[in-house]
Amino acid sequence: MKLTTRWIRLRLAWLAAPVYLLLAKPTPTTIAVGAGLAFAGAALRAWAAGTIVKNAVLTTTGPYAYTRNPLYLGSFLIGLGLAVAGARISILIAFLIAYGLVYGRAMQLEAARLERDFGEAYRIYARHVPAFIPRLRPYRPDDRAHSHFFIERYLAHREYQAVLGVALGFAGLAVKMLLD
Repeated sequence: MKLTTRWIRLRLAWLAAPVYLLLAKPTPTTIAVGAGLAFAGAALRAWAAGTIVKNAVLTTTGPYAYTRNPLYLGSFLIGLGLAVAGARISILIAFLIAYGLVYGRAMQLEAARLERDFGEAYRIYARHVPAFIPRLRPYRPDDRAHSHFFIERYLAHREYQAVLGVALGFAGLAVKMLLD
């Protein structure tokens, strides 16, 4: 079995989930704020997954016109939302450290692959679009570039699994809050 960064990220999340639920001390307020962040992240991931054409073209439209890594930014917002909902500083610190280590490396590897695959086009794009924190205005290398979201891409990339994971996480927090 090939150990990809995606495989590692998913296994770490599933291993951390029971510990997270044991440590979490959610309140209605932290759940509400956290859910807002997490579902915003899931929406960003959905937009990105429905826009990207993986490995075929350099996608620079839709959310990719604002940040080179909208899927990872969406994951950050999901994780941040769950950390906030857990209402423990230790959870937040653990999330930030784990995210930085795992996703930082994933972004480096992906940038190197994109530069290798798309060359100068990627280097120009990278000069104009930040890796993580979004631009305020979309990058438009030419005025004809438009974002096209396709539900078929979203479904093919199985991004609905992120929404289900977020919903499951918040359902677990709600049960924990009621039982505590």
